Parts: sequence; C-alpha cells; structure tokens
Amino acid sequence: MPRPSPQAVLLVDGYNVVGAWTDLREVRDRDGLQESRRQLAEILINYSAFQGYDTQLVFDSQYRDTAGNREVITPNLCICYTDFGQTADTYIEKACAAFRHDIRKFNQRLIVATSDRAQQLTVVGYGAEWMSAEKLAADVAAINRRVQRRQKPGRKFPSRSLAHALDPVAQKRLAQLRLGKD
Repeated sequence: MPRPSPQAVLLVDGYNVVGAWTDLREVRDRDGLQESRRQLAEILINYSAFQGYDTQLVFDSQYRDTAGNREVITPNLCICYTDFGQTADTYIEKACAAFRHDIRKFNQRLIVATSDRAQQLTVVGYGAEWMSAEKLAADVAAINRRVQRRQKPGRKFPSRSLAHALDPVAQKRLAQLRLGKD
C-alpha cells in the first residue's frame, strides 16, 4: 500500500536549532556536534511521524571537502548534508524556490524551521511558512505530552469480549451453561 502524501514538508535548519535549544546546545558543547545532530534527529523522528510531515533535517557541510548527501532515516525523516561550500540557508532557499513552482504546493504546506531572521524573510518571500526554533521546541514538547497522556499506564479499558456486551440475564444463563447446569 503506498504511503499517503504528507500534509507538509518541513525543512529544519539543523545547526540553527541545535544552537537555539538549550538541551542540544549543552550536548553539543559537552559531547560534540555529532551527538547533538543524533539527538535532534531522534526528536524529529517522533515529531514528524506524529504530525505526518516529510521532514528534511539540513546540516551545513560548507567547511568539509565532501559532496552533499542525503541519508533516509525513516519514511518521515531524512538528513541532508549540503555540498562543499554550500550553507544550509542556501540549500533551504533553493528548496523553497523549487517548491514555489511545484504543483505539490496546492496540496502540501512547506514549513521552514529556523530562528535566522534573514532566512525567515527569504522563505516567506518564496511562499513557505516559517516556524522559529523555539516554536518547534514547544510543538515537540506538546506532542510528547499528548502521546504520554494517551499511553498512561494503569488506564482501564472496557472489555471488548462478546460476553461483556450481553445483558446480565444472558451472562448468568451462559455461566450456568458453562458449568453444565440447565
């Protein structure tokens, strides 16, 4: 069965979000960029799946002499490393420009998560929606709370067996039949 079309494409400026979120900034300073990237990706896996977003987490490779690549993590999340000399901002701007002329824009939203003010103005100019890194953090936290409430331990669910759907007289009669009493 084909995967349903996502309701939105979410482009996340990875290092901008790492720098804006206190927890990830502390991980970056203590354990390095790789660990902060890994934790952000892990957070976005759940968020993207819950929201039904096609998320692209974009990281700069401008100071590394490597070709850009795209690593598919889940059906809802891929990590994009830019080409040598290209910034995440440039990558996101090109994606917004391409989306502007894409027929998908009539069925999908394009959202860019960054707290870079210049980037915000540029992507909105291309017709994309903008979300600050702080707003993304608040959305992630709200969704985590919703999921936790749904999965509360000890929550009693009504029994779904046929016997419990019967009226008390019928239940008593079934019990008698089970015990061999007529």
